[in-house]
Amino acid sequence: MTVQGGTWIDGRKATALPLPDRGLEFGDGLFETLLCRGSHPALLSYHVERLQCGLDTLGFPPVLPLVQQHLVTSLGALEDCPDRWFALRLTVSRGGGPRGYAPPLEAEPRVLITVTPLERDAREPLPPAELGEASLRWGEQPALAGIKHLNRLEQVLVAAECRRQQKDELVVCDQQGQVISVGAGNLFLVLGGELVTPELSHCGVAGTRRRAVIDRWAPALGLAVRQRPVEPAELAQATELFYCNSLQGLRPVASCGGGRWDRHPTCEALFRRSLEDLP
Repeated sequence: MTVQGGTWIDGRKATALPLPDRGLEFGDGLFETLLCRGSHPALLSYHVERLQCGLDTLGFPPVLPLVQQHLVTSLGALEDCPDRWFALRLTVSRGGGPRGYAPPLEAEPRVLITVTPLERDAREPLPPAELGEASLRWGEQPALAGIKHLNRLEQVLVAAECRRQQKDELVVCDQQGQVISVGAGNLFLVLGGELVTPELSHCGVAGTRRRAVIDRWAPALGLAVRQRPVEPAELAQATELFYCNSLQGLRPVASCGGGRWDRHPTCEALFRRSLEDLP
């Protein structure tokens, strides 16, 4: 069972989602994607803190202790595979409720956990990526910026365009044309001897690996990180480009628009440092 993964709803093995569910109907909920080695997730505290921020933003009742309890149950099922890598998706919806947009006064959040085995070893770096440019631009909603809510239609459209372009990822801008991220990850540039990442005050997801680069891995290497607006032309001017997410870790970029890179010393050094936070 653990090799194939599994699904748990409110701590019980399941194959179907109970209805009604506001997560399905309105995207009324949040999710986290965790990288696990056996029963041990990476950077768990970062995921829990972002989830709690999202729960507060959406006005959920206190549910984090129950979420952690269900997480322990699902992770316990992976103890027999200590050297296997898994993707664990933790979804919290507001649960059921009466018809209409207004959330129920007495909401009973629902916790859905899905575990999927990964074929690659997360300790091995991925090859440099080929990036394209997305035609879609992220919508702007500062009240929801940073959190991982369930409304991911923009990401679906970007992923479909990425497949059509036959690229590894696409750079996505905001409505003003400034660079925000790739479709499923946060972007970093080495520019003028400085590590730069787009600021995310009005759109985008504040990734756990992005936070680890800013708070842990870059400072450990004596690197300062600036969060600021980034113009598309700056990508080609960078001496190095890479992106990160929870499952891929840190991935160097080989090409993006007019920029080409065959050396990635900063990304490689940060990747080596990131291995210390893997289980």
